[in-house]
Amino acid sequence: MKKVSKYILLIIVFLPLLYFRDFTPNNELKYLSIADEALRSGTYLTFTHEGSIYTDKPPLYLWLIMLCKQLLGHHSMLLLGLFSFIPALLILYVMEKWLSPYIPSNYLFTFSLMLITTGLFAGSAIVLRMDMLMSLFILLALYTFYRMYTGQAGKGAKVLLPLYIFLALFTKGPLGLIIPFFSILVFLLYQKEGKTFFSYFGLLQWFILVGLCSVWFLGVYWEGGSNYLYNLVFHQTLDRAMDSFHHKEPFYYYFTTIWYALAPWSLLYIFVPAIALWKRQLKSNIEKFFLTILVANFLLLSLFSSKLDIYLLPIFPFFAGLTILLLKRFFERTVSFTIAVPALLFALSLPASYFFITQTEWHYPVSLQIAIFLLSAAALLSLYYLYRKKILYAIRSLAGGIILVIFIGGFYIPHLNPYIGFREICREAAQIAAQQNIDHYYYYNFRSGENMDVYLKTEVKEIRIYEIPEIAQRENFILFLRNKDIRRNPALPPLLPQDHSIDCGNYRIVLFRKLQQENLPAENNPIKSLSFR
Repeated sequence: MKKVSKYILLIIVFLPLLYFRDFTPNNELKYLSIADEALRSGTYLTFTHEGSIYTDKPPLYLWLIMLCKQLLGHHSMLLLGLFSFIPALLILYVMEKWLSPYIPSNYLFTFSLMLITTGLFAGSAIVLRMDMLMSLFILLALYTFYRMYTGQAGKGAKVLLPLYIFLALFTKGPLGLIIPFFSILVFLLYQKEGKTFFSYFGLLQWFILVGLCSVWFLGVYWEGGSNYLYNLVFHQTLDRAMDSFHHKEPFYYYFTTIWYALAPWSLLYIFVPAIALWKRQLKSNIEKFFLTILVANFLLLSLFSSKLDIYLLPIFPFFAGLTILLLKRFFERTVSFTIAVPALLFALSLPASYFFITQTEWHYPVSLQIAIFLLSAAALLSLYYLYRKKILYAIRSLAGGIILVIFIGGFYIPHLNPYIGFREICREAAQIAAQQNIDHYYYYNFRSGENMDVYLKTEVKEIRIYEIPEIAQRENFILFLRNKDIRRNPALPPLLPQDHSIDCGNYRIVLFRKLQQENLPAENNPIKSLSFR
């Protein structure tokens, strides 16, 4: 009952964020747009985005989006968000089950609080991406292997292992295959048991993996042809790994970004395993396996040309897991500074916020003031527990403050939505278009404007500055552009009818009517009679 109440509490904490937040344009809205195109074209294994083939992602996650759209008739942030949040909770559950024979229950509870408040893990639990779902399947594959390795697995494990790996591959792509395979191989080599690799991946396992992939690829070939299949199998794997056309970063990229990705537990996650390795205190197989997963995949992913912080998400549970396994062996003084540093920074958040208020004109809502006060108070309590040498209580106090901020901050999200996504600006534009009988939309000089078609139910085209006068002479249309472009580009303001515009967040909606209507009297000109603010 205590375990169930913990998960219910986490659902309550994250629910406001899942319910109130708008879709982000660059990724989330793009996935919705791709799913809409697939539903219109009746394709289920091959996808397009604005008419161009889209082979970046396998179909499983897009199927979930399409299914939800068919069930509800619209895209629901709350429902779609569950496909990230529920896998995050299942990761907590599987990791707790895995760790329970090795550490006491109070350490397990602390582990859960640490992982769910780890920066990138918490963020990935509420964004509409397939990474958390893939991470769950990778974790299940590694857990199944470990149970086989230690002789605890049932007969079904021989089927579940390749099935979990395929589902990870079918969710996100090659990482779902590479991470579990590489982790298992390196661990067996580290244990000087490399020859046993094929006892875990024998004929049955390869038959399942190759068979499922063959069915998928044959379906892709039948639906999309050889060009789509080539792009899916080779262009999105070898090309991105060797010389990426997306997210190309240097080898040391993760060595610099890991510090904020693991915040606020970065020092704890890195220092504890490092000192244990230095003192040769890695004794059990589970500790060695977790360390192998971390080091091997961190270095492997650093070798790939394409890099994003979220690519490391599958190994995040093992940072927290290895740390909690080793933590019970350390004296509090040894690792207390790794908690004291973030606690001190959070304790200073309250005075820093009041300094910010005095230096800016930004309206500071009471809810955020309360959240920052609670975070600062939790950080001070954490420092007190560190002084009393109660490190588990110190971790829980700091994590509790972060959880309170997540819960309270979720209710402020509606005020930030105009700056997060396109829902509000599209709602305003759709109302104007309905009043003025306008069917054409354009956007100028910002990413993902084409994905507004999710809200507007029609194509949104990109426009160049020299095209604005020409198009304005032949058709009525609505133009979306950023306010900062209007300020920075002196050639832009003279082209815009200033009394026909509305600001919405960082963007502006500008209504263009055919130029010959501009000289009509206000009572005869529909655009002049509109009330713009």
